[in-house]
Amino acid sequence: MRVELISVGTELLLGDIVNTNTAYLSKELAALGLGVFRQTTVGDNRERLLKTLESAFLENDTVIITGGLGPTDDDITKECAAEYFGRDFYFHEYSWVKILERLTRSGRNVITDNNKKQAMIPEGAIVLENFCGTAPGIIIEENNKRIILMPGPPREMRDMFEKSVKPYLEKYSKKKFISKYVRFYGIGESLLETKIKDIMDRQTNPTLALYAKTGEVLLRITASSENKTECEEMINRQLEEIERREGVGEYIYLVGDENISNSQTELNSAVANFLIENNYTISIAESLTGGKIASMLVEKSGISDSLLEGIVCYSNKSKITTLGVKEETLEKFGAVSEEVAREMALGVAKRLNSDFAVATTGIAGPNSDESGKPVGLVYIAIYAQGEVTVKECLFVGDRDLIRFRTSVEALNEVRKNILKKL
Repeated sequence: MRVELISVGTELLLGDIVNTNTAYLSKELAALGLGVFRQTTVGDNRERLLKTLESAFLENDTVIITGGLGPTDDDITKECAAEYFGRDFYFHEYSWVKILERLTRSGRNVITDNNKKQAMIPEGAIVLENFCGTAPGIIIEENNKRIILMPGPPREMRDMFEKSVKPYLEKYSKKKFISKYVRFYGIGESLLETKIKDIMDRQTNPTLALYAKTGEVLLRITASSENKTECEEMINRQLEEIERREGVGEYIYLVGDENISNSQTELNSAVANFLIENNYTISIAESLTGGKIASMLVEKSGISDSLLEGIVCYSNKSKITTLGVKEETLEKFGAVSEEVAREMALGVAKRLNSDFAVATTGIAGPNSDESGKPVGLVYIAIYAQGEVTVKECLFVGDRDLIRFRTSVEALNEVRKNILKKL
């Protein structure tokens, strides 16, 4: 099976909406062993969509279209698909009943005639129920060609794919494709590629791909076979070789499925899991990061038993009164200094007697402070069961990037210190 993905909607071409559907579908189809050979975006225009369909079927036997199934006149996807295959429409009573039920539940008291458009189905088509919206999905088959239509809203599309389209496509899949993702922190993409270049050069099955994240690197390992067990065994053998490689394995902080692949970092989840699983507690004192570290940790459910408190101590007065930083330390070394970071970490740890603590102070920019220290200078202090270490960093970027890089670096330092105590 050769697949082309078509996304319909002028709003996509204008950049008003980010197209997440193609990324999701490409990953899901790859897992089924079905190749996506092209992705196309087209506006709400009948002639251009018909031409796109003609072009798609010159090289592919399956076209999956998302979007353009709404009740308004500019929703023309279903009409174009029916025209391409020469199908007339009929009124699908079951779909109409479901549309009325959903509209009524949502508080719509007035049902307009154009809502009936969504219940009009091309003759001979397979109807896919929409459990999250009003527009049913449709599959039209003819002469070993097929068009699969799904709604554009990601929540509706994903639910329909999982419940209806995926089971339909599985019968066309001869092989299973499984991917595992490896996250690295502290090593750049270029250096990592250099260290595993021999592995990359000889890759066949499994295949490897590197992706740069903000301050991190993501490695995807994908294996194909007729069964899941063989795929997992091939992936694990490849992963073990990478983990043993000198100057590589120590930078791995997380291995998982596609759920860990999309974000810029998963260090917050990794650290939260370490804290929760080992019954450790942590306190946080943040100056330039302004609560960002605490915010990242609380994204993890269950962290309330471990995160005792997070303090934003932006001013010197707050550092003194809340954390017990000495006035003479601030006067002698300045707020952005190793000495102040150390006292901040000790102070916040002592407040509630936490096992670990992290403190940040630095200059996020865009301008330096009165001390003349450079923008991007950061001090991260870690308290680990009585011991305090301070790391000096110099980050490059705008204010938001420096704050983000500081937060992630701080989380990584917490992670490393927890590992030392295990």
